[in-house]
Amino acid sequence: MRLRHPDGSTVHLAYCTNVHPAQDIDGLIAQIRTYGAGVRAALGADRLGLGLWLPAPAARTLAADGREAKRVAAALDAAGCEVVTLNAFPYADFHAPSVKHAVYSPDWSERARLDYTLDCARVLARLLPDDAVRGSVSTVPLGWREPWPAERHAAARAHLDELADALGRLADEESRTVRVALEAEPGCVVETTAEAADRLAGLPPDRIGVCLDTCHLAVAFEEPGAALDRLTAAGLPVVKLQASAAVEVPDPAAAEGRAALAPFAEDRFLHQVREHAGGAVTARDDLPEALGGADPLPGAGPWRVHFHVPLHTPLAPPLRGTGDHLAATLGHVFGGPAPLTDHVEAETYTWSVLPPDRRPADDAGLIAGIAAELAWTRDRLTDIGLEVL
Repeated sequence: MRLRHPDGSTVHLAYCTNVHPAQDIDGLIAQIRTYGAGVRAALGADRLGLGLWLPAPAARTLAADGREAKRVAAALDAAGCEVVTLNAFPYADFHAPSVKHAVYSPDWSERARLDYTLDCARVLARLLPDDAVRGSVSTVPLGWREPWPAERHAAARAHLDELADALGRLADEESRTVRVALEAEPGCVVETTAEAADRLAGLPPDRIGVCLDTCHLAVAFEEPGAALDRLTAAGLPVVKLQASAAVEVPDPAAAEGRAALAPFAEDRFLHQVREHAGGAVTARDDLPEALGGADPLPGAGPWRVHFHVPLHTPLAPPLRGTGDHLAATLGHVFGGPAPLTDHVEAETYTWSVLPPDRRPADDAGLIAGIAAELAWTRDRLTDIGLEVL
């Protein structure tokens, strides 16, 4: 879906396909036909944006074989879909029974991460619509924070420098610009915008910037305006925004708050928790640890949990979502004289692990839910003053 900002520029709105578990190109094409076409029809859109997730083996094949890339392009066109952004954060097996910390491997200190990201960039250069200004690829925020000695950081920085050079060559070869966006996430080497400004400053802004995930921003208790000012001051562009919402517990000391959170503790994904009290943020790396591990969080202030919840459906008390924080962030990003990014991707990858009473019963329910999230995001953007094209 495309929208026009008041300054005349085009803003692309998509949903991220990492919610679907395909591992090969045939599975990817089946996703496009089933979910891409289905969501587009449910939304009533002429064209639907997809933020494709490509597992590493599929990305390698598509980058090397132009015929396979053309198959995907044909499936996109037949489904009424287009792609301007890819999600290259999970490397593979994102829907394994237990993902947890494995989602950060390989990290940017390893050559495999660079190779995978460049494969994705090459594929995207082939899939971009002819009239798209540029493409974006989101990736891991360097890696998980432990262990991260100086030599690993130096290796990661060298790989990012090599990435920037390769993206420049790709632009020359394909006449298409693709930028890479590092996505700050709780528990990682780059968790906050302050850490992004510290660890990523100096990278070429025409090639590399940040992916602003609004769930992660909320979990870190970052105020959107200050966070964006910090990135601007560091010369880090917002290459892509992921529209996402976290779970918040205003009173985690109350038994009913913890009881309401318990169904969100599940085995597949990591759900980092942050508590804000006394002007400080206290961390636990997963929800079970926060609730009742050897050193649970005390509950002296509100908790925010890295569990992406549907954007359009408010959570009932004693829980709530961070949709207001998301809406405020969109206002800061798009409410000025020019948009701070032109790529927005709804990224609720957790539909299959929501508490059972919140989960879609079938494909039709998932399609309806994704369409409703995109409609919610579209409406927030039009409230700001953008126009659907």
